[in-house]
Amino acid sequence: MKKLILYSKPGWQLCEGLQEKLEGLPLALEVRNITENEGWFTKYQYEVPVLCQRVKTEDGEVEKALPRMSPRTTPAKVAEIIQTHIGPFEA
Repeated sequence: MKKLILYSKPGWQLCEGLQEKLEGLPLALEVRNITENEGWFTKYQYEVPVLCQRVKTEDGEVEKALPRMSPRTTPAKVAEIIQTHIGPFEA
């Protein structure tokens, strides 16, 4: 199963909307509340929601952000965008 990380902020409609769309997909989703970690907050406070995937490199694993999606993006389009960047899965 593909794994993604969603950097999010509680009570923020954009984050909650994307999370709802992602929870309907066959993905392992880790939701990270940026208010619980100073480093995450500093990095993402003006950008949430941010969707990332872990990518293996020669030096270990790094997080790579996927393109930002419009709040109006349909769940089917969200699945299509993700598959374009991380590979196929059954949606």
